[in-house]
Amino acid sequence: MQSWLKRALAYIPEWISFQMRVSEQPGCVIAVAHRRNVVLEQAFGNADLATGEPLTPRHRFRVASHSKSFTAAGILRLREQGRLSLDDQVSKFVPNLNPEVGRSTIAQLLSHSAGLSRDGGDDGQFADRRPFLNRDEVLAELENAPVIEANTRFKYSNLGYGLLGMVIEATTDEAYANWIKREVVDKAGLEETEFDMPIGKGIPFMRGHTGRFVLGRRLTIPGDFSTNAIAPAGGFVSTAADLARFFAQLSPNAKKSILSKASRREMVRRQWRDPHAALERYYGLGTISGTKDGWDWFGHSGGLQGYISNTRTLPDQDLTISVLTNAADGWAGPWLDGATHIFQTFARHGAPSRQVKDWTGRWWSLGGAVDLVPMGDRVMVANPAMWLPFLKASEIEASSRTEGRFAMSGGYGSFGEPVRCKRKKSGEISGLWLAASELVPEADLAKEMIRRYEPSSAVGSSQPRKGKRSSRADR
Repeated sequence: MQSWLKRALAYIPEWISFQMRVSEQPGCVIAVAHRRNVVLEQAFGNADLATGEPLTPRHRFRVASHSKSFTAAGILRLREQGRLSLDDQVSKFVPNLNPEVGRSTIAQLLSHSAGLSRDGGDDGQFADRRPFLNRDEVLAELENAPVIEANTRFKYSNLGYGLLGMVIEATTDEAYANWIKREVVDKAGLEETEFDMPIGKGIPFMRGHTGRFVLGRRLTIPGDFSTNAIAPAGGFVSTAADLARFFAQLSPNAKKSILSKASRREMVRRQWRDPHAALERYYGLGTISGTKDGWDWFGHSGGLQGYISNTRTLPDQDLTISVLTNAADGWAGPWLDGATHIFQTFARHGAPSRQVKDWTGRWWSLGGAVDLVPMGDRVMVANPAMWLPFLKASEIEASSRTEGRFAMSGGYGSFGEPVRCKRKKSGEISGLWLAASELVPEADLAKEMIRRYEPSSAVGSSQPRKGKRSSRADR
């Protein structure tokens, strides 16, 4: 493993722990796989706010539309076995469909280009207002004609993936749950993944939560419902580590996989552009893909009531990142982007030199926190409160173990000005000045704020401390 990668893996949990405090999210689990081996796995917060149960990496999570990647992998396995073709019309496997729906090909269903309704006439199952559609209800919805003409654009459809589950059952003469478990989940070596609820007794399960906005507080969402015939589109229950392993082996560069290299290339190939996405992205066969600051990626996202998740494989870097959050307003997407950004920054600058390697720590002023993060021959001044902590970060050039200067900074920053620190006998930094500003450990800032701003503080405490330089926030 490259030395820069080890440093990035060490910083990501420090950054997410701060993000958890900023966002007041209930819980988060992150896992990173390098060449399919899980090299980072950490949980933050609670599995259930109502009980205060601590979250662990072993808690199972509703991974929602990640399920489509499992279903797509199953279809491609059947194609490799010669049991179906991607050009087959779905009416070959499932009778009594609307004739236009029946003419949809397997490839169109996989790539969301069949023009089908997203969820039918009532998607109340996604708001806990009704049970998820059973097989007969899905088929009843598919008696209706497609919403738009097939093969004209990307149009997401959970019904389409429910129909693919029926294709698997018709092809294998076996229940989807049994076949997908044996031929995809087990063959991929996953031990913490099920196709739907319920899961085994005693297995820890992460509950969902509402957002804070409506009530000003969060309520627990049980999350233990069955997705019935929609399971191939959104029913899977898994862990961040299992998702990281699964998507890592879907990479065309993977040395071992349940699919051939040709199938993997087809699965992640950019088949349809998302025409109105804020960021450029595409859909393949059960995968979403794009490019992030020059790094190509593929993966999938997921959202069910009280759960938001996101997984991304970076094939050229042999990295897969999975982030799971258990709230309706979860930050899984921004945190996945942030983790990718951290990897990219470390890859660009490299591991820290001997001169700067122990310029580290989180330091505080009234304006917030900064992280000293050494890379290459510079010390980055990161903002852990940002989704992209190194975006426009200032850079320190160290001339000794205790002195340096800002060698890179924005026009409103302190470019060219001195930086200095104090160190304990152990070498650990005990005090820091960035240009004219003194920064302190969090506990020291807390005491200072109480002394200065609490009504019960001593008279005159608003004055700067004698014998020490006042911080910029004091002036």
